[in-house]
Amino acid sequence: MANPHDVVLKDVFFSYTHDPILENVNLTIDHGDFASIVGPNGSGKSTLLKLLLGLLKPDTGEIRIFGKNPEKSRLRIGYMPQYAHLDTKFPVSVMDVVLMGRLGHSFGGRYSEEDRRAAQIALDEIKLADQNKRFFSELSGGQRQRVLIARALCCEPELLLLDEPTTNIDPEVQEALFEILKKLNERMTILLVSHDLGFVSQVVKSVICVNRCVVVHPTSEINGEIIKDIYGGDMCMIRHDHRCSEGGHQYD
Repeated sequence: MANPHDVVLKDVFFSYTHDPILENVNLTIDHGDFASIVGPNGSGKSTLLKLLLGLLKPDTGEIRIFGKNPEKSRLRIGYMPQYAHLDTKFPVSVMDVVLMGRLGHSFGGRYSEEDRRAAQIALDEIKLADQNKRFFSELSGGQRQRVLIARALCCEPELLLLDEPTTNIDPEVQEALFEILKKLNERMTILLVSHDLGFVSQVVKSVICVNRCVVVHPTSEINGEIIKDIYGGDMCMIRHDHRCSEGGHQYD
């Protein structure tokens, strides 16, 4: 019987210097989950994604993606980083950007017909199939975000990791984006980092709280009530019935 867990972390510690960024992380993500990773700046959210990709290695502990080391599963993972290092003035087409997601799948330095087919399918899924010949620089901010998601989809992943995919786009575009992600979730596991918990909690199945340690919360809306969560600000979408540290989350 296949392992139902796409992601397993056991007793994971990680630090860049002497101070731990993540400590004693135990986490399982089931196949088909759609989870949002939340936490204050510097809490280790992006670091967690890089560990899942095998771009970083834990100081101690074990990480398994599809039952294997992250490096051996990397071609089964689609990844959209928080900051795309693309010069918007460079005359690169939408199709060229999406095809970057096939790097590692092609050999000989040329994209195959299969690569181009996968890129076109990815553009179709994010509803930009008719924009494939346009320059990336000509697109709106929301369209660029969708193209970068298509780049992550181009490798035909089973696990999709998105780091702040809703940055600098308006609520209407966010809503359209999450409708696309809900459709994609029918066939793949999705983990996304977002500060907009109030919005993503309407579509995700679980919320992963990261602040050195990691705790999974159920998503729920508290109508008319304001609680203080890990940001120290107003938020009303997480039921905090677990402790993330010795003192737990702090409330007024």
